[in-house]
Amino acid sequence: MIISASRRTDIPRFFSPWFFRRLQEGFVLVRNPMNPRRISRISLDPAVVDGLVLWTKDPTPMLGGLAALDPYAYYFQFTLTAYGPDVEPRLHPKAEGVIPAFRRLADRIGPDRVIWRYDPIFLSARYSADFHRRSFESLARQLAPHTRQCIISFLDEYRNTRRNMAGLSLQPFGPEQQRALAADLAAIARGFGLTVNTCAEALDLSDCGVGHAHCIDGALLSRLAGCPLDLRRDPGQRPACGCVQSIDIGAYDTCPGGCLYCYANHSPRLLQTRLARHDPAGALLTGTVGPEDRVTERRMISCRQTQLSFL
Repeated sequence: MIISASRRTDIPRFFSPWFFRRLQEGFVLVRNPMNPRRISRISLDPAVVDGLVLWTKDPTPMLGGLAALDPYAYYFQFTLTAYGPDVEPRLHPKAEGVIPAFRRLADRIGPDRVIWRYDPIFLSARYSADFHRRSFESLARQLAPHTRQCIISFLDEYRNTRRNMAGLSLQPFGPEQQRALAADLAAIARGFGLTVNTCAEALDLSDCGVGHAHCIDGALLSRLAGCPLDLRRDPGQRPACGCVQSIDIGAYDTCPGGCLYCYANHSPRLLQTRLARHDPAGALLTGTVGPEDRVTERRMISCRQTQLSFL
């Protein structure tokens, strides 16, 4: 099985002590977001965990403990955009903080294990298509020695993101505009030896040299694991998503990053409540097991194919 940490919150940035404690103790408890009274007990034993995918905007708090990841095949999905504090209010400055963190991470674990995400892309009076072209080229120049690929996506407007971004005066961004910008970004990336793929986008950009990404990538995890993994596409994701099945150990409404485009936080009040209930020593990311909760052991089976094939 593959562990995703996490699409729902930035575990490396905000919850590294908790995460390392969970690896040390060998299990984690995760509430079902659709049925909070149901809790899964998930083994983190390297014998059954075939890989870890870590999602972050700043892995700095995790850099000192990377040795704890050595028993696993793993890589990072690292989101690094050119937006300012009006969109990403609590990030360290890009030039002085985030870009050096990207480089340090890649220098320690290798460029194959650090995937650059330039997403989500949207247009506004401040963030025009030309802004994205210039900014992407600058970032690509700085990051190319430290990664192999970039994943892009265009903003999906959920109810909470529309509310959060209302003050940015978003501009229309239709398929033809998206195609033109994606083609330019792909050409820029190729100039630095990088490939570009899209995340969960139905728009076919193959004629622009842009493929469909597999953010939880079975082929990459197989290479990192040193053996084939028998993994299936995740049916729980959007139709255009190419990810393989994984278990997400994060929780919604727990990320204090405050990025306006974030789909994972729905209520500021709930966010503060859940953050206040976070215990770095707890088995749950937030809160404790109550008398009405039902804890079920998740059946975990390794997907490694270790037998030789002569076919």
